[in-house]
Amino acid sequence: MNKIKFYNFLNYFFCLVWLVNGLFCKILNFEPRHQEIVGRILGTENSGMFTLIIGVLEILMAIWIFSKLKAKLNSWLQMIIILTMNIIEFSVVPDLLLWGKLNLIFAFLFVTLIYYKEFILKKHIENVSIS
Repeated sequence: MNKIKFYNFLNYFFCLVWLVNGLFCKILNFEPRHQEIVGRILGTENSGMFTLIIGVLEILMAIWIFSKLKAKLNSWLQMIIILTMNIIEFSVVPDLLLWGKLNLIFAFLFVTLIYYKEFILKKHIENVSIS
């Protein structure tokens, strides 16, 4: 697979991750554990509403990734959100996480892949196309 195709594959993969988490796990509530996590962190009284809002924001993130507009800003924002969210969950609700405290390792790997795609792979693609 050439580098441009791999870059595009990663871009679609990240879109899919945000879309699935937003639409299926939060909005459609196929994974009730997500609402329980939100409830334990932000309070159970409005956890449904907060989960819905988070789901919509995740879908908007998927659309933004797909658009490739301001991709560097988007990548930084994704990395900050993922690390912040996972550190909070690691600290407050590790018992509700899919892989427990190991979730933080997977989050770090995901963030590393986002960084690689936008700041290493893309630079290499741009340098090759310039020469």
